[in-house]
This record gives sequence, C-alpha cells and structure tokens, in this order.
Amino acid sequence: MQEVNQNLAEEAGLNITHICLPAESGEDEIIDEILKINEDSRVHGLALQIAETSFSNKILNALKPEKDVDGLTDVNLGKLVRGDAHECFISPVARAVIELLEKSGVSLDGKKILVIGAHGSLEATLQCLFQRKGSMTMSSQWKTPQLQGKLQEADIVVLGSPKPEEIPLSWIQPGTTVFNCSHDFLSGKAACISSGIHGISPIAEDVSLLAAALRIQNMVSSGRRWLREQQHRRWRLHCLKLQPLSPVPSDIEISRAQTPKAVEILAKEIGLLADEIEIYGKSKAKVRLSLLERLKDQADGKYVLVAGITPTPLGEGKSTVTIGLVQALTAHLNVNSFACLRQPSQGPTFGVKGGAAGGGYAQVIPMEEFNLHLTGDIHAITAANNLLAAAIDARILHENTQTDKALYNRLVPSVNGVREFSKIQLARLKRLGINKTDPSALTEEEMRKFARLDIDPSTITWQRVVDTNDRFLRKITIGQANTEKGCSRQAQFDIAVASEIMAVLALTDSLSDMKERLGRMVVASDRNGQPVTADDLGVTGALTVLMKDAIKPNLMQTLEGTPVFVHAGPFANIAHGNSSVLADKIALKLVGEGGFVVTEAGFGADIGMEKFFNIKCRASGLVPSVVVLVATVRALKMHGGGPSVTAGVPLRKEYTEENLQLVADGCCNLEKQIQIAQLFGVPVVVALNVFKTDTRAEIDLVCELAKRAGAFNAVPCYHWSIGGKGSVDLAWAVREAASKESRFQFLYDVQLPIVEKIRTIAQSVYGAKDIELSPEAQSKIDRYTEQGFGNLPICMAKTHLSLSHQPDKKGVPKGFILPISDVRASIGAGFIYPLVGTMSTMPGLPTRPCFYDIDLDTETEQVKGLF
Repeated sequence: MQEVNQNLAEEAGLNITHICLPAESGEDEIIDEILKINEDSRVHGLALQIAETSFSNKILNALKPEKDVDGLTDVNLGKLVRGDAHECFISPVARAVIELLEKSGVSLDGKKILVIGAHGSLEATLQCLFQRKGSMTMSSQWKTPQLQGKLQEADIVVLGSPKPEEIPLSWIQPGTTVFNCSHDFLSGKAACISSGIHGISPIAEDVSLLAAALRIQNMVSSGRRWLREQQHRRWRLHCLKLQPLSPVPSDIEISRAQTPKAVEILAKEIGLLADEIEIYGKSKAKVRLSLLERLKDQADGKYVLVAGITPTPLGEGKSTVTIGLVQALTAHLNVNSFACLRQPSQGPTFGVKGGAAGGGYAQVIPMEEFNLHLTGDIHAITAANNLLAAAIDARILHENTQTDKALYNRLVPSVNGVREFSKIQLARLKRLGINKTDPSALTEEEMRKFARLDIDPSTITWQRVVDTNDRFLRKITIGQANTEKGCSRQAQFDIAVASEIMAVLALTDSLSDMKERLGRMVVASDRNGQPVTADDLGVTGALTVLMKDAIKPNLMQTLEGTPVFVHAGPFANIAHGNSSVLADKIALKLVGEGGFVVTEAGFGADIGMEKFFNIKCRASGLVPSVVVLVATVRALKMHGGGPSVTAGVPLRKEYTEENLQLVADGCCNLEKQIQIAQLFGVPVVVALNVFKTDTRAEIDLVCELAKRAGAFNAVPCYHWSIGGKGSVDLAWAVREAASKESRFQFLYDVQLPIVEKIRTIAQSVYGAKDIELSPEAQSKIDRYTEQGFGNLPICMAKTHLSLSHQPDKKGVPKGFILPISDVRASIGAGFIYPLVGTMSTMPGLPTRPCFYDIDLDTETEQVKGLF
C-alpha cells in the first residue's frame, strides 16, 4: 500500500515522505512526531498508518484538522455530521465504498444497510454518508446477539473488520451486496470479499486502490487550499465591540475593560500562517520576514501618513488619530487597514508623557504591555549599542599598550595549531587592498596596517545609551580606573532610542541589509581623518546576532480588535522619528489592494513628515497616497497668541472657553503645514482632534479655513470619546483623497551639496531667510563630503515646538536665519543630521515624574496609574 501511495502521489506531482517509527514507540513519541509535522509548512497532508492497538483519541486529535487527509479527527467528523462536507476531509475508505456502490448501479435510496465491525471514524463516516443518500443504516459489532436477524434484513452489508469464523456465511441472504473493508483502515489495507462465495453479489473493484486514490485527492485539495491561503483575501476579521462611557475613564481603565483577542487568532484573521508568527504571551507576537517573500506578488494597499501641526508640549493626538482612523476603516467600513506605530521609550513613559498607545477609545491594547518593554527590541538595541561602545575603548586601550606584533598575534591567534583570519577580518583586509588569506604571509607593514585602527579619541561620536531619562549622564568621564592605564576621556550617555542602531532598525528592509548598515556605522575617525566603522572593529556579526529578533515587527491590536504593528522608535529630533520600513511593507502586503496602511510621523509636519518623505520614502521606495494633518483647537489658539501651555499645569481660560479670534489667528500655522505637504504633491486631509471644551463654532471655523488653505478635506474627529465610530467621516475623506492619482515628489536631489540640501529645507519648509553655519559645522560638512558621504539625505535636528529654531516663536515665523551649530552623520542609517541650536539626546526627569503614580497591585499583578 505504501508503494501504491507513492506511485499515485508521483502521478499527481506530489512528494511523499514516509516516516517510520520504531515498533516499540509509545503514544507520546507518536504524538511528538505528529506535532512536528503539524508545524512544518512544507507538509500539506498527514496519513497515519499505525497499528489499531496504538490508535487512541489523543493521537487522533493531535493532527491538525487541515492536514488530516483521512478525515479522522473530531473536527473533521463534526463538520461532516453538521453538513459542512465541503469544509472538511472525509474518510477515503468510506468515500470509496459509496463511489463503488453508485458506479455498480446499486441504488442506495431506501436501502437497508448494515455496517458490521467498524469502529470510530469509519463507522461514523459510513453511517453519515449512507444516510445522506437516503439509506436506512444499521450498525453492529460481530458479537451482537441480534446479528443474524440484522443480516437477513440488510440489502447491503459493509464489513468493517475481519469476519470471525463462528459467523456462517449462510446468515447473509442471497443477492445481498457485500463490501469487505476489513482491515486496519489506517494502514490503507482493504480488499473486496471473494466473488466465488455462493449467493453473494460482490463488487469487483478494489476498495483499497480507490481509497488510496481518494487520499491523494485529499492531499491535492489540501495543497490547493494552502496555495489559496498564500494569496491575499479580504480579511474575515472579528472586531471587538466598544461600550463607551461618559465621562471617559482613564486610558488604562479603558484598556483593561476590553478583552483582546488571542494574538494567534488575530494573526490568522489577517492572513498570517502559523509559522510566520512568534507569540509573546497572549496578546503580542513577532512576525517573521519570510512573509514578504510569500506575498511578493501581492499588490500593495494605500499608504497614509499621519502628521501634525506644530504641537503644544502636551501633544495633539497623532497616535490617537492614527488608531481612530484604522478602527473606523476596518471595524465600521469593513476595509482592510493596519496601523503602524513607533515603540515608546521607557524614558518618557516614566518621565513626563506617560504613554504612547493612543488614548481614550482609540488606543492599542494592552496599553501597559505596549508601553513597558513590549518584546524587548529597545533592550536589544541597548545591548548592541553598548557592545560597540565597549569595543571602541577596548581597542584604543590595547593599541596604546601593545607593540604591532603583539597586537597582531592577539587579533589573529593560533587555535589548536591553526591560525586563520575570521570572515570579518578578511573583509577588512580586502578594504585595505591586502589580497592575502594566510596570516603568516603579511609583511610587517601590512600587519601594522591591519592591526592598528589609530582611532583619534577626540573624534569619537559613538555614545553609550540607557532607556531612562537620566540627566546626570549627559556628560561623564570614563576610564578613571588604574586598569585603564590613562585612557580616560569625556563621554556621555544618550537615551536608547537616540542610538543610530534604532535608526538602522527603522530604515532597513531585510536582515542582510541591516547587517550591512550596522557594519557601515561610523564611530570615529582615525588620526589621518578616515572614518572608522563597526566593520573595522570586527563587531558587525555580533551586533546582528543581538538584533536578529528585534528586526521582526510586533503585532498587537486596537480596542476594536484591528491589527497594529509596533516597531522601532527612532528619536524624532536627531533621527527621522518614524516607525519601521519593514512594518509598513509587510502591512501593505497584508491589507492588499484596496486596503490602507496608516503610519505616523513624529512631531509636526515640518519635522516628522519632511523626514518621512525625504528619508524613509527614499529608503523604502514606497509612495504615499494621503497625508492626514492633525490639528487641535488648543494648539491653534496657542499659535494665535494664546498663553504658554506647560505639561502638568492647568490650561488657562483661553483654552477652555470659546475664542474665535485666537483660533482664526492660529490657523496660519495649519495653513503653513498644509503648504509643506503640498510641496511633495500629496493631498492633505485635516483631522481636527476634538476636545470636550471645543465649541461648534470653533470646529466649523477650523474646517472652513483648512479647506480654503488647500486641504482636500477637513473633518472633526471624535474617536477619543467614542472610538472608530467617531472617525468614520475621516475614513471616508481619506478613502476619497487616496483615490486621486499620486503626484509625489522629493523636495531635493540627494546629489546636491550638503549645504544646499540644508538650505532647501530651511527655506522651503521652515520659512527661513537663509542658514548660518558655525565653523565646526562647515568643517564637518567638508570632512563628510571628502569621505564620500555628501550624497546622503538630510535629517534636521530641530525643536518641534516652532517652525523656527526658537521654541517660543509660534505661528509662522518669517525672515529668520537658521543657525546650524554642528553637523553629524549616521552613515549606517543613511543620513546627515545638522544640529539647529543645542539638541539634548538625554531627557531629564521633572520634579514630579510619572513614576509617582505608577504602581503594581501585588494581589492581581495589574499595573496601576500608567496613564
């Protein structure tokens, strides 16, 4: 029978693997083997061929129903009994009996059929199939006292196991059709009763051969279904219902009141396969990059960016709008949509901001898991960053304290009598123009050139990082111990999300690309002014190992059960402030043509959006369809001349009472941000994030002025108080705007000189009259240009609280000169970042940080007071 199966499979174009376990294998060993096959995406069908004595319900139901081509599991039997035969696999032996009977011309309608000696799934399947054909079905075991009487009543007899010798053939009436399926049906052995028996009308065809063919047919069906699953389809998403309360409770109370779907269920609903996710707990999972290869021919959905006007220090709700929009699209308009957000840093979570999962009835859940650690990506970045920092200082120490020969011998040691270069050392030799692979073949000059990096400590730009707001690490002295032999220097810590490795993670598009970017990271210059990279230090492979899991996007869900990717969180000041390219690319494939991916840019459109277009879109090759520009009445009043807004201080009456003049005056900032988006040829939809203190007159005024300024549409949004239902108008507006042809264009050509690219951004985006370079900035520009980095895009490091470099200049400042105090390079990430004024890369804790309110209930282990 194994040979028959093999031949039939080859004829059908299938590969069959026969796994033969030892005869003494117990139940657990058989189940372990089944579970391995269940998770193997290359296997689309599994037929058990084991002795009847080894068969048990535990073994049977270990099979995945979708791979159970013999129709043995409770799930497949249940679907058959319920009438969903098209959704399940049916026993090939039972189907063979029915088909052979019908082909012989035997009418089953109204016939009395007796199934003898069958057990389990075969007995249940035969009874169900015969009843569907209008037959009256009886079932009996060989030892039943009434067997003779039942045999004499039957028109058709099906033997499900060997006939005992004590049962005479004379009990079977002449003219009765008899099928012999007596076998261990799991082994595929079956044969018809001999045609030479007097008075019995046998069917000549071989049940076992037809059953084998039908089993192969089930295999083919399983393979076809798997192929269909590889292609995009409209999601069958079960959305979660909201029951908004008034007044709106705290974010954490709202989050805890909703029970999220198990993440594996969410993954299946949006078309992910079981082997494409790695589950972390109950409500979050990592998605493997293999998905991109599977869906490479799938059309992308529409790409939507959420940006904002120049915000107050309180923030204006871009994350909340992003979540409200996807909840509206998917839960209320039945359109596939994905939100892509940055992962928040622990620093702001325990410092001032308190959370970044959205807010009210438009947030990612569970919000405490979103805001605390998630799956450890930031910790991986911290570990990788600090490994590289340690490598720099260790290399300086060892070069300062060893001769050329001793240094070379330690870098290329003899292990078990064998001396050879590592792969990354061979790459360094190649860059140096040394085409030798034998460590003993290098000349003294070549050994010195290879072994010494000659790092100039004054040029080190790579800092250590920690994911905590700690102002006392902004300037430190390292190397003070006697063991460091005088190699002390001034250094500093940055917040972890300011690490270039975070920017690399956000801009990479594959594991190999990430490895190349990590290797290209420039950490210092040597004493000849040449760049020193992570590759030169030999640490690239180790960094990649630490980052191998962090590169996979994290899957979570909104309050209404729609999918969210949370991945990467680069600092929006010194980096580009956008979530990962990989999350966007995977989401665009999953939503498919007609779907939407909504991603968010940090801070105002003058910073986050400009960087999204000029840096992220260059790296990804993705073309945006729409910009959603978030505005609030509160922020517009501030730009219109309202008093200062300070975090933790109650708002003044100008912000809580109607004031149309302040709103009208402040709309200049909204108009300017609309014009910035139009520089890139992308239609703008203004989303007015409505607060309870906003009046109808103020709302109408903002929407009217936004449309006059060139916005495609402007709509008020109420997602914070009622969820996705409150952003349905925004969703319709975005869909309409996205239907227009995209005329996207970059702001500048990267081949322009660095200074001209900086000037273009300053004048076209910020509205500056011109730029002013410090001597240090000019010197750095000259050095980067000489080193071959002049063709990189620009990532401006500027305050987010004003279009200018001065945080207190609100509205639309004009005629100012933009000062560039310094220029730095993130070569691995792939951009040059000029510093406008003084930029802090390590926030400090306020007098009363958020951690005063954060606590853990030790009885329930629930987090309290997070936001």
